[in-house]
Amino acid sequence: MNILLKSAKIIDPAGEFHLKKQDILIEKGIITKISDNIEQTSSYEVITHKNLHVSPGWIDTSVSFGEPGYEDRETIVNGLSTAAKSGFTSVVVNPNTNPVADTNADIAFIKGKANGNAVGLYPIGALTVKSESIDLAELFDMQNAGAVAFGDYQKPVTNPNLLKIALQYTQNFDGLVLSFPEENKIAARGVVNEEKTATKLGLKGIPALAEELQIVRDLYILEYAGGKLHIPTISTAKSVQLIKEAKKKGHDVTCSVAIHNLMFTDECLIEFDTNFKVLPPLRTQKDVNALVKGVKDGVIDYVTSDHNPIDIEHKKIEFDYAMYGTIGLESAFGALNKIFGIEKTIELLLKGKERFGIETTSINENINANLSLFDPETEYMFDQNNIFSSSKNSMFTGTDLKGKALGIISNNQLILNK
Repeated sequence: MNILLKSAKIIDPAGEFHLKKQDILIEKGIITKISDNIEQTSSYEVITHKNLHVSPGWIDTSVSFGEPGYEDRETIVNGLSTAAKSGFTSVVVNPNTNPVADTNADIAFIKGKANGNAVGLYPIGALTVKSESIDLAELFDMQNAGAVAFGDYQKPVTNPNLLKIALQYTQNFDGLVLSFPEENKIAARGVVNEEKTATKLGLKGIPALAEELQIVRDLYILEYAGGKLHIPTISTAKSVQLIKEAKKKGHDVTCSVAIHNLMFTDECLIEFDTNFKVLPPLRTQKDVNALVKGVKDGVIDYVTSDHNPIDIEHKKIEFDYAMYGTIGLESAFGALNKIFGIEKTIELLLKGKERFGIETTSINENINANLSLFDPETEYMFDQNNIFSSSKNSMFTGTDLKGKALGIISNNQLILNK
């Protein structure tokens, strides 16, 4: 496959062509020439766009598909197609499947479903058997099968000794442990942020304390045991401060935040729209401000769509009983670009590969093309026409965004958002 990108502005902070407008020739999946002008020939597929931008391929560090077990929510094939059209060349996939991905056979199955795809799929193996926080799963075997980390999606490690053992054990093979930040006994039956909005709506609240108490516990265990810890999708101002202090002490800890927690507050729940029911819950404007600052300051390492397709039968029901989750791959770039601007957005979309053991790339000649294509200036209202997922549970519907992904070039394939 031969492709010629014409007049593409390159956003690649680590590369020599950063902020330059260049033609890029790709032959059989390899970037063979980057120049001010490359002549067209009949053998090239020419890609032009009035505001074409290109960067190294983006990664999302927390994505859920349904397969196996919940194919009605999303299949792996359509999920990867959605990621590609949303500009992502790599996705780290959570183990919230049925059965839970807690063995090497499960990891091999998921990896096998993605073989040959333009988008690289990197599975997270469950930390505990069936994600029940009782016994450790087959961590080393899963890593050998292709798992890049270990964690129970949206389920905390309730047994602190189990987390200690996991951190100690994974040091033998440089494994990464994820611990979801929620103390179940504090969260209890809460479904939204414990604040005045919850009181107005008559909904049970999840206190910020539930997240912060768990983070304090996990950081103390990390200090004792050593190892590598990742805390996914934090949501409170205090959580940012706790992780900042831990990093100052030299602990090997990273964290992420979901994009929707950077844009929306619990006041969006006023209409009881279950698309806004997520875990961790939407918090206050004070928390949003602290999270955005945490991203800008580098305390929060990664942003993620936390893409989680939920079928209509489990979403369009009474608020208390609706499942947590929103899709977010399709809206990720436009939302981040609206908040942070193009250079910071691309920086964020490239972060996470090293932590999860995924090869990083830059835009240079004589390397495999792993590129995201986008237009950062298009302004639009996100609606159902922008959704590629099988499930349509997006809290971004009706939101003004800035910037659109145009597609990807990866694994000798061109996937365009058309």
